[in-house]
Amino acid sequence: MIDATPLTANLAIDAAESMPLQAGSELLPENLNVSFKLLPSIIVIGMMLLFIVAGFMFKVADTDDMWVAGRSIGNLENGMAIGANWMSAATYLGVAATVAISGVYGLAYVIGWTTGYFILLIFMAAQMRRFGKYTAPDFVGDRFNSDTARALAAVTTFLIGFVYALGQARGMGLVGLYILGDWSALTGGLLTAYQTMMVVFMVITVGYLSLSGMLGATKNMVLQYVILIVAFLLGLVVTGWSAGYTTVLPQLEYGMMIDSLGTQFSAPFAGGSYYLWVATCFSLVFGTCGLPHVLVRFYTVKNERVARWSCTWGLFFISLLYLSAPAFAAIGTALYGDEIGTVYGDPGMTSAAGDVLVVLAAQLADLPSWFVGFVAAGGIAAAVATTAGLFIAASSAISHDIYANIINEDATQRQQVLVGRLSIILIGALTIVFALNPQQPIAALVGFAFSLAAIVLFPMFFLGLWWENTNRPGALSGMVTGLVVWFVPMINEGNFGLVNGGAGLGIEVISTWMPAIGSALVGTPIVFAVTIAVSLVTTEPPLRTKQMVRQCHSPDPMPSDKTAADIVAEKNRDGSAPADD
Repeated sequence: MIDATPLTANLAIDAAESMPLQAGSELLPENLNVSFKLLPSIIVIGMMLLFIVAGFMFKVADTDDMWVAGRSIGNLENGMAIGANWMSAATYLGVAATVAISGVYGLAYVIGWTTGYFILLIFMAAQMRRFGKYTAPDFVGDRFNSDTARALAAVTTFLIGFVYALGQARGMGLVGLYILGDWSALTGGLLTAYQTMMVVFMVITVGYLSLSGMLGATKNMVLQYVILIVAFLLGLVVTGWSAGYTTVLPQLEYGMMIDSLGTQFSAPFAGGSYYLWVATCFSLVFGTCGLPHVLVRFYTVKNERVARWSCTWGLFFISLLYLSAPAFAAIGTALYGDEIGTVYGDPGMTSAAGDVLVVLAAQLADLPSWFVGFVAAGGIAAAVATTAGLFIAASSAISHDIYANIINEDATQRQQVLVGRLSIILIGALTIVFALNPQQPIAALVGFAFSLAAIVLFPMFFLGLWWENTNRPGALSGMVTGLVVWFVPMINEGNFGLVNGGAGLGIEVISTWMPAIGSALVGTPIVFAVTIAVSLVTTEPPLRTKQMVRQCHSPDPMPSDKTAADIVAEKNRDGSAPADD
C-alpha cells in the first residue's frame, strides 16, 4: 500500500505533541530568540509605515483603480508585482521549511510553483487579457452566460483567499515574534505570544488594503518584492559565508553538504511516496493556473503583449528565490543539527521551527540581530504582499461579482468600493479567527488552496479559453463536481476541524490515493471529463459566445479599453448582455 499521507500534516500533529513551550505559548519555534529588538523593530515598523503611506498616496475612488489598477501597470512593474504577489510566506518561509523537513518531497513545491507559470505564459496570460474583465469570476460568468457560474466562482475565489491567507497569517505571527517579542501581556493573557503578533500584523495589513485597493496594492508589491528578494538572497549568502558552508554562491555550493544532512533530506522520497510527490506537484502546477489573485494581474495591464512580458518577468523574478530556497534549507538544516539537536526523528525539528528556518538559520550563524531582523522583515513583506493580492481578489468577488452583478445591478462605483472594503475586513476577520490555532505548516495550508484552484477554476479557465463549445450546463456541472471532490479529502483528513473534532473520517483509500494537498491529480481530470461530457450532450453556447472565444485568439490588436465582448458587439452591431440563468 502506498502511504501518500502528506508528511507535513504528520509533522504538524507530532509538533503539537512535542513542541517546546516558550513565553507561555503553544506555538513557538524552539531556540528562536523571542524578544524585543530595537533595530529590527525599527526596520519592520518603518516598512509597514511605508506600505501604509503608499496605500494612502494611491488610494482609490473608483472600481477601475480598486480592482484592476486602471489597467495602467507596465510589464516590468507588473512582473515585480507578480513576483511579490506570488512569493508568499509559503515561498519565503515554507519552501525552505518543507525541503528541510521532508527533503526531496519538498522540491515538488519548487517545481510545481515554477512550472505553472510556463502554462500561464503560453496558454492563458494573453488570452485572459484579451477577454478583458475585472475578475476571474467575471470571466466565468460572462464566458458561460451564467450568474450561477459567476457566484460559484466568486465563492471559490473567497475560499481560496481564505485558506491561502491562513498560511500568510501564521508566517506573520511566527516571524513577528523574533522581531517584536512577546506582547501577550497586553491582552491580559487572552491571547498567546504567537496569536498576539499575528493579530497585530493582520490588522495593519487589512487596514492599508481597505484604503488602497489594487492600485495601491500594486505599488506596494513592487516595494515588497525589492525588500523580500534582497533580504532573502543577502540573508542566504551572508549566512552561508558566516557559517563556513559556502565561499562564493550558496546556490552552487550547497550540494556538497547534502550527504551529511541525513537520508531524510537527500534520499528520494524518504519523506513521502513517489505518488504523493507527483500528486502534490500536479496540484501546484495547475493550481497556479487557477488562482484568481494571479490571473487578475493580467487584467491590470494595457494589452496582451504587456501581459505576456509581465508573466515572463514575473517568472524570472520568482526563479531568483526558488533557485535559492533549497540552499537555505540545506544550510539551515546543518546549523540546526549543529546548534540545537537532531533534525529528524523524535522529537526532531518541529514544524514551527521549520517555518522560520530562514530566520533561525541567520540567528544560529551568529549574525547581528539587525541583519537577522532584516531577513525576518523580508518574510513579513512576502506575507503581506500575497495577503494583499488574495484579499483584493476575494473582495472583488463579493463586491463586483456578487453584489454589483447579482444583488444590485444598479450599484454605484462608490457603493461597490464600500462593499469591497467591507469584504476585505470580513475575510481579514475570518482569517484571524482561524489562524489563532493553525493546524498545519505554512506550505500545507497553501497547498490546500492550490488544490481547490486546480480542481474548480483551472478547468473553467482553460476550457473557456480554448474550447468554444464549453457551455453553461457543462461549466455548472464541472464546478459543483469540483467543489464536492475538493471537500472529500479535506473532510477525510479533518482539516480545519471540519469533522470529528479535527480527526476526520480517516478512510485509508482516500488518504492514500487522494490526499488533500494533492487531490487535483484525481479531481482535475474528473472535472474536465464532467464539463466536456455535459457540454457535448447539451445545447451549444450562443454564436456570440463562440465569437468571444475566437476574439481571445485573434492576431488583431485590441484597444486597452475594449473587451472581447465589446469587439464582438461592435462587429455584430448587437450590444445585448449575456443571457442569465
